[in-house]
Amino acid sequence: MIVGMASRKSHIGGFAFVQLVVWVGIATLVGVAALSVQKSVWSLNRIAANSITAQVDARKAFKMMSAEIRSLSPSSLGAYPIESATASSFTFFADIDNDNIKERIRYYVSGTNLRRGITEPTGSPLTYNTANEVSTILVQYLSNGSTPYFSYYDSSYTGSSAALTQPVSITAVRLVKVQLIIDKNIASSPAPITMTTQISLRNVKDNF
Repeated sequence: MIVGMASRKSHIGGFAFVQLVVWVGIATLVGVAALSVQKSVWSLNRIAANSITAQVDARKAFKMMSAEIRSLSPSSLGAYPIESATASSFTFFADIDNDNIKERIRYYVSGTNLRRGITEPTGSPLTYNTANEVSTILVQYLSNGSTPYFSYYDSSYTGSSAALTQPVSITAVRLVKVQLIIDKNIASSPAPITMTTQISLRNVKDNF
């Protein structure tokens, strides 16, 4: 009888041990799954936050660009208001700090960043020494590929006509279109975001 009871206790103890092992295994799987989900959610939230930040930066950049490009005018040396107009950069002159001296302003793409470079004229007589250009990053994670960052249109632009072909004649430019495709990670979601603005050159006349 005593032997039977011992055998029964041994059986119960073994069963309980198996149950414990099973429950530990299940808890481990659930924990791993929860951790994986949490990691995925964190990653998606981080990507979404970066995307929103990039959009906010682009809107700020567009606001700045619109104000400065609309105010372009001849340089302090008398040069034409636009110095250069390419698919990845736009360089012009404007008095952006209201000191009655025109700064040389260059919006350009370097790597995956949209940057703004400012050159103050110095010396007597004044000269624009581009070695003194101060550059800052405005927008990150650009992924335009073959899509131009800057497109240019003449006075005949109606909203649907083709852009001027490169190399652009700077004296023909009357409107600048800026298009930024933002994508921090092209290999994963979310999809790229395309942001566009158009800026009319109010201070440039056809008979300039």
